[in-house]
Amino acid sequence: MSIPMRIPEGKIVLTYDDYVELPNDGKRYEILEGELAVTPAPTPKHQNASVNLTAILSQHIKANELGKLYHAPIDLILESTSVLQPDLLFVAKARHNIISGRGIEGAPDLVIEILSPTTTRNDRVNKAQIYARHKVPAYWIVDPEQETVEVYLLSMDGYRLAATLQGETPFSAPPFTELKFAAKDIFI
Repeated sequence: MSIPMRIPEGKIVLTYDDYVELPNDGKRYEILEGELAVTPAPTPKHQNASVNLTAILSQHIKANELGKLYHAPIDLILESTSVLQPDLLFVAKARHNIISGRGIEGAPDLVIEILSPTTTRNDRVNKAQIYARHKVPAYWIVDPEQETVEVYLLSMDGYRLAATLQGETPFSAPPFTELKFAAKDIFI
């Protein structure tokens, strides 16, 4: 169960109902604790990392029948006032009940955000706080500029950095502890 957020008096708070009324104009809209966030299209480096990481994870997930991997745009509805579109998210097979006709309704097992110059603060601070509050167990931040993968795991007081991965050394990270790949494979 999530901890309710506090909303200052007099502040306009958007909900999922407002979100579905937004125009289908190609922009990427999210509602972060009742506030509208709009981001431009991802950069080529961002898209390259997304495609490569999707290929690596998809193959492993399908081969082992672990669950479902989704990529943006997909609605992650954590509460009526927090509708996000992470770059990638994974829902384990045992938790498919959170997959609905509207999107993913509840905390997935993993969220991956790929940094862009315009999203860094939201990904590192605002979204991280929302994901932690809703108990997403694993959160990866992929930085195409630094060519790193930061693996965060949920603890009692939010996320703690479990590893920063870079280069050619193969690694594994929750929830895919049996999958080994190198950070460089994401950025080729």
